[in-house]
Amino acid sequence: MFLKVPLLLGLILVGTHIWTIQKEFEDISKNEDYFVGSVEFAVAQFNDNSGEEDAYKLLEVRRAQQKRWTMIFLMDLAMGRTICKTREDIDECPLQEAPGDKKVLCTFIVDARPWFSQFILLNSTCLQI
Repeated sequence: MFLKVPLLLGLILVGTHIWTIQKEFEDISKNEDYFVGSVEFAVAQFNDNSGEEDAYKLLEVRRAQQKRWTMIFLMDLAMGRTICKTREDIDECPLQEAPGDKKVLCTFIVDARPWFSQFILLNSTCLQI
C-alpha cells in the first residue's frame, strides 16, 4: 500500500507536467509589441524564401494568438504581391493588379526572444487565395 502512494504521486506529477507543456494558444491583441515584431519577421522571412522577384506585403492579420507563458506566437496573415522588388521598402508599394496577381494566406508560428533581438520561425504554411 505504501509503495503505491509514491507511484500515484509520480504519475500525477508527470501528467501535470505534460499538460502544462501542451497549453493551447490564446487570442491576443494584434497590436501587442512582440506580436507586431513577430509579424514583421514572418513577412520578411516569407519574402526572403519565396523565390519570387516581387515582394509581398501584409494585407490583414486574421488571427493573433500566443502560447500561454511563452513568447511563441501563432498568426494567420493575408499577404498580396506588390510591384516592388524584395529589397525595396514595400509599406507604400502598390499591389499588382494584373490578371495573374497573387494573394496568399499563411499561418506562421514564431518564437520571439526580444531580450536577444531574435526571432525564430518554427513553422509556416501558405495557400494561394
